[in-house]
Amino acid sequence: MQAAFLHHPHSRQTEHLIVDALRDDKALLVSLVGEENGEVVGHIAFSDILIDGQDSGWVGLGPVAARVDRQRQGIGSALVRAGLDEARKLGKQGCVLVGEPDYYRRFGFKADHRLSLEGVPPEYVLALAFDNALVPSGAVAFHKAFAAGL
Repeated sequence: MQAAFLHHPHSRQTEHLIVDALRDDKALLVSLVGEENGEVVGHIAFSDILIDGQDSGWVGLGPVAARVDRQRQGIGSALVRAGLDEARKLGKQGCVLVGEPDYYRRFGFKADHRLSLEGVPPEYVLALAFDNALVPSGAVAFHKAFAAGL
């Protein structure tokens, strides 16, 4: 899936290292693989996050990838929906990600002024509360694996 981010304008090309580090730390809360005809065509990862240093019951989404030759065919969307369903089943309160608002709006994500992530413009810090949960307020901290490869 490394090639999926090769020409992405906001990628540092470390997404595969993030997934490996999450896996090594046993921090992958939800990890789903999209398969078609026995071939991997996509992957999505969810891990616990902290908000203002506290476990708030929220998860972080990312990375999500579809194989380059299969992008724009609904694989990423299917993985996002399935992953969010799994996070809900685990009793999580909501999900935060850093991403393109126009893409993630279809799943119900939106920028929320109560959340911040150092170095990230607020319009790209997106949240989705599950089952009418309240969005916590504070600084979001993803797992240390997100610093992999920096």
